Amino acid sequence: MEKTENEVKKKTVKRQGKKQEEKIGDALIKVALGYQIAEVTEEYAEVNGELKLTKRKKTKKDVPPDLKAVQLLLTSGESADYGGWTDEALQAEKDRLLAELQAQAAVVVKEAEAGAAGSVSKKRSVAKKPTTKHAVKKSVAKKSVKKPTA
Repeated sequence: MEKTENEVKKKTVKRQGKKQEEKIGDALIKVALGYQIAEVTEEYAEVNGELKLTKRKKTKKDVPPDLKAVQLLLTSGESADYGGWTDEALQAEKDRLLAELQAQAAVVVKEAEAGAAGSVSKKRSVAKKPTTKHAVKKSVAKKSVKKPTA
């Protein structure tokens, strides 16, 4: 069976449409989650009749999540449908997600403390001696005080 040219075109258009829908969905998710932009600003000046690069500044800008995109994703059905959930089920899901986030945060804190513990112990091993005259006099005065005998 030979496929007609019209059938081949229809299948091609459908495949392209799915690819475009995937691209749009990916872009919507990106906007809903927020992203970073690397921006390069270049300044040129004319030197001896030629344009020369005088300054190049690289910056990263954070684009915050867009609430309209989040709302669209939640109502579109691509994510879980929370509309039919009861208040108790929503509360249980919220508690589960919060517990998961707290567990992840605890792991990050432990890793940070473990990494910082080595540098803190090095700092603590060096005891600072009093440098001001007042502090030196105080430490000497405490040593020379004798208790009266009764």
